[in-house]
Amino acid sequence: MKMNTERFTLTTEDYLAESSALFYLNDAVTQLLEHREEYTQFGIVRYFAEYFTSVKNGNHVLFREFSYIKATAHNRASFIHIFWKCFRQIGKNGDLLTVLEYSSLLQLLCPDFPADVVQSATRIVLADDALDSLMSLSDFIYSFQIQFYYEEFLESVLVIYEDLLEGKNPNTVIVPTSTSTELLSSTASEEMDTQEGVDSSVFLECIKGLCERFKHKHPSISAISEVLEINPRVSYYSFLSSLTKHEGISQDIGALPNRSDLLVDPEMDQELERL
Repeated sequence: MKMNTERFTLTTEDYLAESSALFYLNDAVTQLLEHREEYTQFGIVRYFAEYFTSVKNGNHVLFREFSYIKATAHNRASFIHIFWKCFRQIGKNGDLLTVLEYSSLLQLLCPDFPADVVQSATRIVLADDALDSLMSLSDFIYSFQIQFYYEEFLESVLVIYEDLLEGKNPNTVIVPTSTSTELLSSTASEEMDTQEGVDSSVFLECIKGLCERFKHKHPSISAISEVLEINPRVSYYSFLSSLTKHEGISQDIGALPNRSDLLVDPEMDQELERL
């Protein structure tokens, strides 16, 4: 097994920030203090070992509050993975559910999971006036993955998109190149016409500028470029829809299998057959 030596090139501060180690240590201590009578009975060392094993395995987010679930990228990916594992059978049975029903399923795993996050995810698949429509698990879960995992990034992208629609030069482009400036100038007067969406090449240049300084997780620039190079113009939700279908982005998140394998889980199937 080849050792990953990249972590040795990071400073101590960068490693702690990237791994969220201090966040988990703080939560572990907080949980210990809140439930000291229960946890101290079988030993503090064992408690910490089991806590961090749970974090490593991704089981630590089950039944936790929403603020904890969304606190780190690892927590978000773990929650998406658990949701898939718990409710994969719904997709396998071919059941179609409403937005409210998907929200209820999420709240079984996280009681205070907000409905607006679910609604934002469904808008990627459904029109705004069709939120009561039925949706397959496959359509929902990949849209939910993009919306939940990249929430802060998508909020910033929406601001860029709305600025472009109004003919503005978004200030998220830190150092505009001559090419991007020319593109913005030549298309500013065209963004308010009857064509749907904005110029894809201008949109891409603005998103690149955003990614240069963005502190939260975002899809790779190469993946975003692939998505935006398909059509000369793009709307916000068609952009998001394309992100949900990009298997490279899903693999980078690491929470879900490829679409062709979404309903395949031999271990779970064996357990169900046994039961």
